[in-house]
Amino acid sequence: MTNPAQIGPREREILTAIVETYISTGEPVGSRTLSRQSKDQLSPATIRNVMADLVDSGFLEQPHTSAGRVPTAQAYRYYVDQISGKATLSPADHTLIAESLHGTMGVQEFLERTSHVLSLLSSGVGVAISNPGPRNALEHIYFSRQGNNRALAVLVTKSGVVHDRMMRLERDLTQVDLDTAANYINENFGGWTIGQVKIELGRRIEQVRSEYDSLMKNLEDLYKGGALASEEPSRNIFVEGVANLVTNDQDRERLHDLLKTLEEKERVAELLGAYLDMRQEAVRVVIGLEETVPEMRNFVLIGAPARMGDEMRGSLAVIGPTRMDYQHTITAVSYIAKLFDKLLNETA
Repeated sequence: MTNPAQIGPREREILTAIVETYISTGEPVGSRTLSRQSKDQLSPATIRNVMADLVDSGFLEQPHTSAGRVPTAQAYRYYVDQISGKATLSPADHTLIAESLHGTMGVQEFLERTSHVLSLLSSGVGVAISNPGPRNALEHIYFSRQGNNRALAVLVTKSGVVHDRMMRLERDLTQVDLDTAANYINENFGGWTIGQVKIELGRRIEQVRSEYDSLMKNLEDLYKGGALASEEPSRNIFVEGVANLVTNDQDRERLHDLLKTLEEKERVAELLGAYLDMRQEAVRVVIGLEETVPEMRNFVLIGAPARMGDEMRGSLAVIGPTRMDYQHTITAVSYIAKLFDKLLNETA
Protein backbone atom coordinates (compact mmCIF):
# COMPACT_ATOMS: atom_id res chain seq x y z
CA MET A 1 0.00 0.00 0.00
CA THR A 2 1.34 3.44 -0.95
CA ASN A 3 2.62 5.67 1.80
CA PRO A 4 0.69 8.99 1.68
CA ALA A 5 4.02 10.81 1.73
CA GLN A 6 4.91 9.10 -1.55
CA ILE A 7 1.92 10.41 -3.50
CA GLY A 8 3.10 12.57 -6.37
CA PRO A 9 1.71 15.93 -7.50
CA ARG A 10 -0.54 14.39 -10.17
CA GLU A 11 -1.99 11.79 -7.80
CA ARG A 12 -2.47 14.49 -5.15
CA GLU A 13 -4.33 16.75 -7.60
CA ILE A 14 -6.64 13.97 -8.78
CA LEU A 15 -7.30 12.61 -5.29
CA THR A 16 -8.09 16.10 -3.98
CA ALA A 17 -10.44 16.73 -6.90
CA ILE A 18 -12.23 13.41 -6.29
CA VAL A 19 -12.69 14.13 -2.58
CA GLU A 20 -13.97 17.67 -3.13
CA THR A 21 -16.26 16.64 -6.00
CA TYR A 22 -17.71 13.76 -4.01
CA ILE A 23 -18.27 16.01 -0.98
CA SER A 24 -20.09 18.45 -3.25
CA THR A 25 -22.24 16.01 -5.25
CA GLY A 26 -22.46 12.79 -3.27
CA GLU A 27 -22.08 10.88 -6.55
CA PRO A 28 -19.19 8.59 -7.57
CA VAL A 29 -16.64 10.59 -9.55
CA GLY A 30 -15.68 9.51 -13.08
CA SER A 31 -12.61 10.23 -15.17
CA ARG A 32 -14.51 12.36 -17.69
CA THR A 33 -15.73 14.69 -14.96
CA LEU A 34 -12.18 15.08 -13.67
CA SER A 35 -10.81 15.60 -17.17
CA ARG A 36 -13.11 18.58 -17.66
CA GLN A 37 -11.95 20.04 -14.33
CA SER A 38 -8.23 19.31 -14.82
CA LYS A 39 -5.92 22.33 -14.81
CA ASP A 40 -3.38 20.38 -16.87
CA GLN A 41 -6.04 19.16 -19.32
CA LEU A 42 -5.37 15.53 -18.47
CA SER A 43 -7.12 12.99 -20.67
CA PRO A 44 -9.75 10.61 -19.25
CA ALA A 45 -7.40 7.69 -20.00
CA THR A 46 -4.56 9.23 -18.00
CA ILE A 47 -6.92 9.95 -15.12
CA ARG A 48 -8.26 6.39 -15.18
CA ASN A 49 -4.73 5.05 -14.82
CA VAL A 50 -4.08 7.30 -11.80
CA MET A 51 -7.43 6.35 -10.29
CA ALA A 52 -6.57 2.66 -10.67
CA ASP A 53 -3.32 3.26 -8.75
CA LEU A 54 -5.25 5.10 -6.05
CA VAL A 55 -7.67 2.18 -5.77
CA ASP A 56 -4.74 -0.21 -5.35
CA SER A 57 -3.29 2.09 -2.70
CA GLY A 58 -6.52 2.12 -0.66
CA PHE A 59 -7.50 5.73 -1.33
CA LEU A 60 -10.46 5.03 -3.61
CA GLU A 61 -13.11 2.38 -3.97
CA GLN A 62 -15.67 1.54 -6.63
CA PRO A 63 -19.25 1.21 -5.39
CA HIS A 64 -21.22 -1.51 -7.13
CA THR A 65 -20.79 -1.39 -10.92
CA SER A 66 -20.50 2.38 -11.18
CA ALA A 67 -17.81 3.77 -13.46
CA GLY A 68 -16.96 6.35 -10.82
CA ARG A 69 -14.91 6.15 -7.63
CA VAL A 70 -15.50 7.36 -4.10
CA PRO A 71 -12.96 8.28 -1.41
CA THR A 72 -12.12 5.89 1.41
CA ALA A 73 -11.47 6.89 5.02
CA GLN A 74 -7.75 6.90 4.14
CA ALA A 75 -8.42 9.41 1.37
CA TYR A 76 -10.32 11.72 3.71
CA ARG A 77 -7.47 11.55 6.24
CA TYR A 78 -4.96 12.44 3.56
CA TYR A 79 -7.17 15.27 2.32
CA VAL A 80 -7.52 16.73 5.83
CA ASP A 81 -3.74 16.70 6.25
CA GLN A 82 -3.38 18.67 3.02
CA ILE A 83 -5.93 21.38 3.84
CA SER A 84 -5.26 21.96 7.55
CA GLY A 85 -4.69 25.61 8.32
CA LYS A 86 -5.47 26.82 4.80
CA ALA A 87 -9.00 28.16 5.30
CA THR A 88 -10.41 31.28 6.92
CA LEU A 89 -13.89 32.10 8.13
CA SER A 90 -16.09 34.25 5.94
CA PRO A 91 -17.41 37.61 7.21
CA ALA A 92 -20.86 36.00 7.43
CA ASP A 93 -19.52 33.24 9.69
CA HIS A 94 -17.74 35.77 11.90
CA THR A 95 -21.00 37.69 12.24
CA LEU A 96 -22.99 34.55 13.06
CA ILE A 97 -20.52 33.49 15.75
CA ALA A 98 -20.27 36.98 17.25
CA GLU A 99 -24.06 37.37 17.43
CA SER A 100 -24.55 33.85 18.83
CA LEU A 101 -21.99 34.27 21.60
CA HIS A 102 -22.56 37.95 22.39
CA GLY A 103 -23.17 38.58 26.06
CA THR A 104 -22.18 35.07 27.11
CA MET A 105 -21.67 34.77 30.85
CA GLY A 106 -19.97 31.67 32.17
CA VAL A 107 -18.77 28.35 30.82
CA GLN A 108 -22.14 26.63 30.69
CA GLU A 109 -23.85 29.34 28.66
CA PHE A 110 -20.91 29.59 26.25
CA LEU A 111 -20.88 25.83 25.60
CA GLU A 112 -24.65 25.62 25.21
CA ARG A 113 -24.59 28.39 22.62
CA THR A 114 -21.54 26.80 20.97
CA SER A 115 -23.38 23.54 20.30
CA HIS A 116 -26.06 25.56 18.51
CA VAL A 117 -23.74 27.72 16.40
CA LEU A 118 -21.59 24.74 15.40
CA SER A 119 -24.68 22.89 14.17
CA LEU A 120 -25.58 25.93 12.06
CA LEU A 121 -22.09 26.41 10.65
CA SER A 122 -21.44 22.76 9.82
CA SER A 123 -24.93 21.42 9.02
CA GLY A 124 -23.87 18.59 11.32
CA VAL A 125 -24.36 17.85 15.00
CA GLY A 126 -22.82 20.46 17.29
CA VAL A 127 -21.61 19.03 20.59
CA ALA A 128 -20.19 20.84 23.62
CA ILE A 129 -19.40 19.29 26.98
CA SER A 130 -18.34 20.98 30.19
CA ASN A 131 -15.97 19.30 32.61
CA PRO A 132 -16.36 19.54 36.36
CA GLY A 133 -13.27 21.17 37.78
CA PRO A 134 -11.85 24.12 39.71
CA ARG A 135 -14.16 26.55 37.95
CA ASN A 136 -17.00 24.63 39.56
CA ALA A 137 -15.53 25.67 42.87
CA LEU A 138 -17.47 27.62 45.46
CA GLU A 139 -18.20 31.26 44.72
CA HIS A 140 -20.59 31.67 47.63
CA ILE A 141 -23.35 29.89 49.51
CA TYR A 142 -26.33 31.15 51.44
CA PHE A 143 -29.11 29.58 53.47
CA SER A 144 -32.74 30.53 53.88
CA ARG A 145 -34.94 29.24 56.72
CA GLN A 146 -38.03 27.49 55.36
CA GLY A 147 -39.77 26.57 58.58
CA ASN A 148 -39.06 24.27 61.50
CA ASN A 149 -36.00 22.09 60.85
CA ARG A 150 -35.97 23.07 57.17
CA ALA A 151 -33.61 25.31 55.20
CA LEU A 152 -32.89 26.04 51.56
CA ALA A 153 -29.19 25.99 50.54
CA VAL A 154 -28.23 27.92 47.42
CA LEU A 155 -24.68 27.34 46.15
CA VAL A 156 -23.15 29.43 43.35
CA THR A 157 -20.01 28.14 41.61
CA LYS A 158 -17.15 30.09 40.03
CA SER A 159 -18.55 29.25 36.59
CA GLY A 160 -21.86 30.88 37.49
CA VAL A 161 -23.87 27.68 37.90
CA VAL A 162 -26.44 27.77 40.70
CA HIS A 163 -27.33 24.66 42.71
CA ASP A 164 -30.13 24.69 45.27
CA ARG A 165 -31.12 22.01 47.76
CA MET A 166 -33.92 21.80 50.31
CA MET A 167 -32.59 20.35 53.59
CA ARG A 168 -34.22 18.73 56.61
CA LEU A 169 -32.12 19.50 59.69
CA GLU A 170 -31.70 17.55 62.90
CA ARG A 171 -32.53 20.67 64.92
CA ASP A 172 -34.15 23.98 64.18
CA LEU A 173 -31.86 26.91 63.24
CA THR A 174 -32.76 30.58 63.18
CA GLN A 175 -31.99 32.75 60.16
CA VAL A 176 -29.21 34.35 62.21
CA ASP A 177 -27.68 30.90 62.74
CA LEU A 178 -27.92 30.20 59.02
CA ASP A 179 -26.38 33.54 58.06
CA THR A 180 -23.49 32.99 60.49
CA ALA A 181 -22.83 29.55 59.01
CA ALA A 182 -22.97 30.88 55.44
CA ASN A 183 -20.58 33.72 56.28
CA TYR A 184 -18.13 31.25 57.83
CA ILE A 185 -18.15 29.03 54.73
CA ASN A 186 -17.86 31.97 52.31
CA GLU A 187 -15.01 33.61 54.22
CA ASN A 188 -13.02 30.40 54.68
CA PHE A 189 -13.72 28.36 51.57
CA GLY A 190 -14.26 30.72 48.66
CA GLY A 191 -12.57 29.22 45.58
CA TRP A 192 -12.41 25.69 47.02
CA THR A 193 -13.99 22.76 45.19
CA ILE A 194 -17.00 21.23 46.90
CA GLY A 195 -15.08 18.06 47.70
CA GLN A 196 -12.30 20.06 49.33
CA VAL A 197 -14.82 22.03 51.40
CA LYS A 198 -16.43 18.84 52.69
CA ILE A 199 -13.11 17.31 53.72
CA GLU A 200 -11.73 20.42 55.37
CA LEU A 201 -15.01 21.30 57.09
CA GLY A 202 -15.22 17.81 58.57
CA ARG A 203 -11.63 18.10 59.81
CA ARG A 204 -12.24 21.50 61.39
CA ILE A 205 -15.42 20.32 63.08
CA GLU A 206 -13.47 17.62 64.85
CA GLN A 207 -10.45 19.80 65.59
CA VAL A 208 -12.09 22.84 67.11
CA ARG A 209 -15.43 21.47 68.29
CA SER A 210 -14.88 22.47 71.89
CA GLU A 211 -13.72 26.02 71.09
CA TYR A 212 -16.48 26.90 68.64
CA ASP A 213 -19.10 24.49 69.86
CA SER A 214 -22.20 26.52 69.03
CA LEU A 215 -21.05 27.62 65.59
CA MET A 216 -19.69 24.24 64.60
CA LYS A 217 -22.86 22.49 65.73
CA ASN A 218 -24.83 24.60 63.29
CA LEU A 219 -22.38 23.81 60.51
CA GLU A 220 -22.55 20.11 61.31
CA ASP A 221 -26.32 20.14 61.05
CA LEU A 222 -26.13 21.86 57.68
CA TYR A 223 -23.45 19.43 56.57
CA LYS A 224 -25.56 16.41 57.49
CA GLY A 225 -28.64 18.02 55.98
CA GLY A 226 -27.04 17.92 52.56
CA ALA A 227 -26.04 21.53 51.97
CA LEU A 228 -22.75 20.22 50.66
CA ALA A 229 -24.01 17.26 48.67
CA SER A 230 -21.64 14.35 48.26
CA GLU A 231 -21.80 14.41 44.49
CA GLU A 232 -19.73 16.91 42.55
CA PRO A 233 -21.61 19.08 40.04
CA SER A 234 -21.90 16.85 37.00
CA ARG A 235 -20.73 17.81 33.55
CA ASN A 236 -23.31 19.34 31.27
CA ILE A 237 -23.66 18.00 27.74
CA PHE A 238 -25.17 20.04 24.93
CA VAL A 239 -26.08 18.36 21.63
CA GLU A 240 -27.82 20.24 18.84
CA GLY A 241 -28.50 19.71 15.15
CA VAL A 242 -29.21 15.97 14.98
CA ALA A 243 -31.91 16.70 12.40
CA ASN A 244 -29.18 18.02 10.09
CA LEU A 245 -28.06 14.44 9.45
CA VAL A 246 -31.45 13.22 8.25
CA THR A 247 -32.23 14.40 4.74
CA ASN A 248 -34.07 11.49 3.08
CA ASP A 249 -35.57 8.07 3.72
CA GLN A 250 -32.27 6.28 3.06
CA ASP A 251 -30.49 8.52 5.55
CA ARG A 252 -33.28 8.04 8.06
CA GLU A 253 -32.88 4.28 8.03
CA ARG A 254 -29.09 4.41 8.06
CA LEU A 255 -28.98 6.91 10.91
CA HIS A 256 -31.51 5.23 13.18
CA ASP A 257 -28.84 3.75 15.44
CA LEU A 258 -26.79 6.93 15.35
CA LEU A 259 -29.71 9.03 16.52
CA LYS A 260 -30.23 6.68 19.44
CA THR A 261 -26.57 7.13 20.29
CA LEU A 262 -26.77 10.91 20.17
CA GLU A 263 -29.87 10.92 22.32
CA GLU A 264 -27.89 9.05 24.96
CA LYS A 265 -25.75 12.04 25.78
CA GLU A 266 -23.39 10.18 28.07
CA ARG A 267 -22.31 8.09 25.08
CA VAL A 268 -21.53 11.30 23.23
CA ALA A 269 -19.42 12.39 26.21
CA GLU A 270 -17.59 9.07 26.13
CA LEU A 271 -17.02 9.48 22.41
CA LEU A 272 -15.39 12.89 22.82
CA GLY A 273 -13.43 11.67 25.80
CA ALA A 274 -12.02 8.81 23.73
CA TYR A 275 -10.59 11.17 21.12
CA LEU A 276 -9.94 14.51 22.83
CA ASP A 277 -7.67 15.16 25.78
CA MET A 278 -6.12 18.08 27.62
CA ARG A 279 -2.71 17.60 25.96
CA GLN A 280 -4.21 18.32 22.56
CA GLU A 281 -3.18 21.70 21.21
CA ALA A 282 -5.18 21.91 17.97
CA VAL A 283 -8.31 20.62 16.28
CA ARG A 284 -8.40 16.87 15.85
CA VAL A 285 -10.19 15.17 12.96
CA VAL A 286 -11.23 11.55 13.52
CA ILE A 287 -12.61 9.78 10.46
CA GLY A 288 -14.45 6.58 11.25
CA LEU A 289 -15.67 6.38 14.83
CA GLU A 290 -16.48 2.68 14.88
CA GLU A 291 -13.85 1.81 17.48
CA THR A 292 -15.88 3.67 20.08
CA VAL A 293 -19.39 3.52 18.59
CA PRO A 294 -19.88 0.80 15.92
CA GLU A 295 -22.90 2.58 14.44
CA MET A 296 -20.74 5.57 13.53
CA ARG A 297 -18.41 3.93 11.02
CA ASN A 298 -19.22 6.46 8.30
CA PHE A 299 -19.05 9.51 10.50
CA VAL A 300 -16.43 12.09 11.40
CA LEU A 301 -15.63 13.93 14.61
CA ILE A 302 -13.93 17.32 14.37
CA GLY A 303 -13.20 18.53 17.86
CA ALA A 304 -11.00 20.58 20.14
CA PRO A 305 -10.57 21.08 23.89
CA ALA A 306 -12.13 24.20 25.41
CA ARG A 307 -9.51 25.78 27.65
CA MET A 308 -9.20 28.71 29.99
CA GLY A 309 -5.44 29.21 30.18
CA ASP A 310 -3.97 25.80 31.04
CA GLU A 311 -7.25 24.50 32.45
CA MET A 312 -9.37 22.23 30.26
CA ARG A 313 -12.98 23.29 30.89
CA GLY A 314 -14.68 21.08 28.33
CA SER A 315 -14.76 19.94 24.72
CA LEU A 316 -16.49 21.14 21.60
CA ALA A 317 -16.97 19.24 18.37
CA VAL A 318 -18.96 18.62 15.24
CA ILE A 319 -20.16 15.14 14.33
CA GLY A 320 -21.13 14.67 10.71
CA PRO A 321 -20.95 12.34 7.73
CA THR A 322 -17.64 11.75 5.96
CA ARG A 323 -19.07 13.86 3.13
CA MET A 324 -18.72 17.16 4.91
CA ASP A 325 -17.03 20.51 4.33
CA TYR A 326 -13.82 19.81 6.23
CA GLN A 327 -12.08 23.14 5.64
CA HIS A 328 -15.02 25.17 6.84
CA THR A 329 -15.78 22.99 9.86
CA ILE A 330 -12.15 22.67 11.02
CA THR A 331 -11.74 26.43 10.83
CA ALA A 332 -14.98 27.08 12.75
CA VAL A 333 -14.12 24.63 15.54
CA SER A 334 -10.60 26.05 15.87
CA TYR A 335 -11.86 29.63 15.94
CA ILE A 336 -14.52 29.02 18.59
CA ALA A 337 -12.10 27.02 20.77
CA LYS A 338 -9.71 30.00 20.79
CA LEU A 339 -12.61 32.38 21.38
CA PHE A 340 -13.64 30.33 24.42
CA ASP A 341 -10.37 31.12 26.19
CA LYS A 342 -10.48 34.80 25.18
CA LEU A 343 -14.11 35.54 26.08
CA LEU A 344 -14.25 33.53 29.29
CA ASN A 345 -11.05 35.03 30.65
CA GLU A 346 -12.47 38.51 29.94
CA THR A 347 -15.59 37.72 31.99
CA ALA A 348 -13.92 35.64 34.73
